[in-house]
Amino acid sequence: MHLLTGSARAVAFFIVAAALGGCASAKYSALEKVGIHKRDILVDDVEDARDAQSETREHLVSAYEELSALVGHDGGELEKQYNRLNKEVERARDATGDLDDHLESIDRVSEDLFEEWESELELYSSQALRDDQAKKLAESRKQFKHMRNRMQIARNRVDPVMAVLNDNVLYLKHSLNAQAVAALRGEAANLEADVEALIRDMQIAIDEADAFISKMRG
Repeated sequence: MHLLTGSARAVAFFIVAAALGGCASAKYSALEKVGIHKRDILVDDVEDARDAQSETREHLVSAYEELSALVGHDGGELEKQYNRLNKEVERARDATGDLDDHLESIDRVSEDLFEEWESELELYSSQALRDDQAKKLAESRKQFKHMRNRMQIARNRVDPVMAVLNDNVLYLKHSLNAQAVAALRGEAANLEADVEALIRDMQIAIDEADAFISKMRG
């Protein structure tokens, strides 16, 4: 049983990380003293990445909907509609940055965890226990790799959508009029397939993250 769970683990990790700076081994050692191990850190990081995926998807879909509403406008204040679009694009950009940070953290911690797990196999005197742990390690590595690949596929879906949204926001910034809006109608229509693919792959990645978290906690 862990000494700390949920938000308490996150608070402890933040305090230790802030105190020890960039030394990963020192952070791990300090966290283990309060009952937080690499396995716990990885699970928390995967949860954060899963949530960041959901948030990124939400803002990108919202930005696409704002763009569709803007180019399909029938009167009304263009500037007000543009500001809503710009705000959602900025939120999507920030969420994507957070997602990238969480993915980098996952990669660092998972590598450290699996290396430690493998090195500990040599410490067993019981061949049966060693074989059992080796099997669990192989299964966890395989599931992690599959989950991480699905996360990357979903992440790669973001860039084409963001590129179109950024171009449209930039184009309208200095040409916010009915003619400019009309010129972008084809852009919004072409973006639909990319958004649908993003929604699909993000959900697959989120489901894979949930399955991995469940296995690591089981």
